Amino acid sequence: MVELTFLTRVDCHLCQSARETIAEVVGGRDVSVREVDIDTDDDLAGQYGWDVPVVLLDGRQHSFHRVEKNRLTRALDALGA
Repeated sequence: MVELTFLTRVDCHLCQSARETIAEVVGGRDVSVREVDIDTDDDLAGQYGWDVPVVLLDGRQHSFHRVEKNRLTRALDALGA
């Protein structure tokens, strides 16, 4: 199973778009999705600031600001999800 961590914050229009893309791409795959509001964690807020949304795959940064459907699909395919 691939762990996808979605770093976001409240009232982020890019985050909403990314959320929709993630939901579309991970449907039917062996992927666990965890969404984290970076403003609830001082370390994450300091590390990512205004770079949300951020997608981590198995703890490694995959994308930030925008989530591209084809790129995420290829990454999940490569990880066997």
